[in-house]
Formats: sequence, C-alpha cells, structure tokens
Amino acid sequence: MIFACCMKWTKNCLQLTVPYFQIVKSSVFYISTSTEKNNYIVWLDMEMSGLDVSTSQVLEIACLITDKNLKLVSKDFNVVVHQPDEILNNMNDWCLKIHQKTGLIDESRLSKTTIQDAEQIVLKYLKTYIKEVTCPLAGNSVYMDRIFLYKHMPLINNYLHYRTIDISTIKELVKRWNINIPTLEKKTCS
Repeated sequence: MIFACCMKWTKNCLQLTVPYFQIVKSSVFYISTSTEKNNYIVWLDMEMSGLDVSTSQVLEIACLITDKNLKLVSKDFNVVVHQPDEILNNMNDWCLKIHQKTGLIDESRLSKTTIQDAEQIVLKYLKTYIKEVTCPLAGNSVYMDRIFLYKHMPLINNYLHYRTIDISTIKELVKRWNINIPTLEKKTCS
C-alpha cells in the first residue's frame, strides 16, 4: 500500500512534468556532450516524520530513473525505514493524518530496515543504473528531500550530481508565464 502510494505520486509527478518539460525543451537551445546514461534523471520522493531536519526522520524513500525524455529506464523502487514509537507518536497532526491514512506509520513501526540499511539499499539501486555524480536529483519540492539526504543519507546525496530539477519551480514559472497547460486531476492515496 505504501509503495503504491509513493510510486503513484512519483509517476503522477512525471505525468504532470511532461507538458512543462516539452515547453522548456522546445524553447531552450541545448547541446549535450554527455553520454546517454549521464543524461538520466533520478526521481525521488521521501516521506518524513516532519519537515524539521533537526528533529524529523525519514520514513520511506521511493525512486525511479528516467532518460532525458522522461522514459522510464529503471524498475520502481521503495524502502520503508523503521522508526521507533518515540518518533512515530510525536509527528505533527498533518503527518499523523496522512501517514495513518496510507498505513506508513504501521509499516515503519514493523520495518526492520534501519536508516543506514536503507541508505545502502538505495545506493545499490542507484549504482545499478547510473554512475557517480552524473545525474541530478528530481522531484516536486525535492529541495526538502535533498536536505534530508544530506543529513540522514549522505552517501546517496554525494552519489548524485549536485544539480537538482525541482518540478515545483517549473510549475511556478509556467503559471507566472501564463502558459496554458491542461491540469491533471490530483491523485491522492486512498
């Protein structure tokens, strides 16, 4: 259930991205000298116990990889991280509501995967598809995921290129430029 929800969100993010991507791609002259694999994009979504990196913890991480044209080149991937009741019982109301609805709180409580184990699992997944420091991290408001990677999963953070593709930036620019793109129905986890 958790994996389906997280991956549904990630795939929905990709689906929402395609129209924006076509506009940006058609209006920007770009010559790439990189190899094809270096043009891959690492799409990542993390669920946390809150947004304060000093007190919140990672509950789940989902990832997939596309080529530069947003064609999926990897298998779907996710891992749920164990967190103790001390963390799970002290989340804010929004996190409690959402993570209870998706079942993530119970999944995290039952998981045997530590944050260190999860970091190694994700790193192994990334190494299957991309070379070190060649591919950017992408997602919606992914800067927050990057902050949590930096603190809690530095090996993953360091493996990825320092550049970030934040879809929320593209959405905000398109909105301000008054580009008429049909909106997709927001999908929620049920």
